[in-house]
Amino acid sequence: MKAHDGMYIDGAWRPAAGTGTIEVTNPADGTLLATVPAGGPEDVAAAVRAARAALPGWAATPPAERAARLDALRRILTDRREEIARTVTAELGSPLTLSQKVHAAVPIAVCTGYAELAAAYSFEERLGNSLVLREPVGVVGAITPWNYPLHQIVAKAAPALAAGCTMVLKPAEDTPLVAQLFAEAVDEAGVPAGVFNLVTGLGPVAGQALAEHEDIDLLSFTGSTAVGRRIGAAAASGVKRVALELGGKSANVVLPGADLAKAVKAGVANVMSNSGQTCSAWTRMLVDSERYEEAVRLAAEATAKYTTGDPLDEATRVGPLVNAAQRERVTGYIERGREEGARLVAGGAEPPEGAERGHYVRPTVFADVTPGMTIAQEEIFGPVLSLLKYEDTEDALRIANGTVYGLAGAVWSEDEEEAVAFARRMETGQVDINGGRFNPLAPFGGYKQSGVGRELGVHGLEEYLQTKSLQL
Repeated sequence: MKAHDGMYIDGAWRPAAGTGTIEVTNPADGTLLATVPAGGPEDVAAAVRAARAALPGWAATPPAERAARLDALRRILTDRREEIARTVTAELGSPLTLSQKVHAAVPIAVCTGYAELAAAYSFEERLGNSLVLREPVGVVGAITPWNYPLHQIVAKAAPALAAGCTMVLKPAEDTPLVAQLFAEAVDEAGVPAGVFNLVTGLGPVAGQALAEHEDIDLLSFTGSTAVGRRIGAAAASGVKRVALELGGKSANVVLPGADLAKAVKAGVANVMSNSGQTCSAWTRMLVDSERYEEAVRLAAEATAKYTTGDPLDEATRVGPLVNAAQRERVTGYIERGREEGARLVAGGAEPPEGAERGHYVRPTVFADVTPGMTIAQEEIFGPVLSLLKYEDTEDALRIANGTVYGLAGAVWSEDEEEAVAFARRMETGQVDINGGRFNPLAPFGGYKQSGVGRELGVHGLEEYLQTKSLQL
């Protein structure tokens, strides 16, 4: 696994301005994978200059040509999908099977969608005596997280490039290697120099410099709500447009009469996937009081099947968390849950047997969780499921809506119309009905403190466009 010792700026790999470095380690065993440069304000400034210089040419490039570059990028990512999967497994710790099915496959699907959309989207329309133009917003600063490292990059880069924007990417410091691989793919796809630029570095240094840079027109950030507040404030001071995809505490509501076994099995799978490091995970399962104890039993039984271990072992279903700080955070929440009176029915804060070297956490389930408990209100970002009891559907709705978050959710019912009616009343950006599949063309984003703006599909493209009207 190779790593570049420079930044990808203006179509070439260039030495960093400073000498600082970031060590990239394997969370499964702590071994050193690579070292990448820790960029700073000078590197960010150079990247922004390159993006600004490239903007007029790329914005004027016909949408069909932009679509062709995205299609070339899609082909390259497809050809390198196994390398992508192994890179993500190495630096994130996700089981290889998950890396293949999700971390490599979903970005390819998203890139495919934007290649098609760039060619088909109407960038102009007539409204009465006006010609309404949709033009690129300009230079985009993108700050992406480590939990779905390539997907989050593509979910910003593909629509930005389709819109005619240029950009500077600052990826998460835990997972910079797949970001470098993406930069290689962009270069190979023939995207002109300066249109896409990559600066690796620490969030409080390079990320902050990007958010504050006066020549950034839109700042798109995915990460925690706490960091999102700081990033948003820094960007807002320069009157930049801001897109924020933040945290979640999503409710999985099992309505009376729903197929309980199916709902619980799917709910556990959703929370345990990617070691629970998913902002949209359904971490609160709401079940009616009559079937609550059966749901607790089913959840404990399902969780017992989630084997923790080496991400390269096909039997492994739950890999390590990304780093030691995350492990401490998650085990701290597990301990807090017990202290506040929740009943531990699976897992716990102790390391799994035989997994003491890596950053592993036991897949954990709590019962007797009440809405005011810390584990029912705060985003844990680990393989931890809380089961809450409700008395009737109005009570379920109050509990589901009773957090500062509103990113995703799920509803299960024997009557789809009933489920849809309930979902309409949920204060959240995306709801899966009876196990509805993820759709990369549908908008993704949150209500309340889960964010501002939408990603994916047409709605994601329009985040990177601004409107001009010509009165004729």
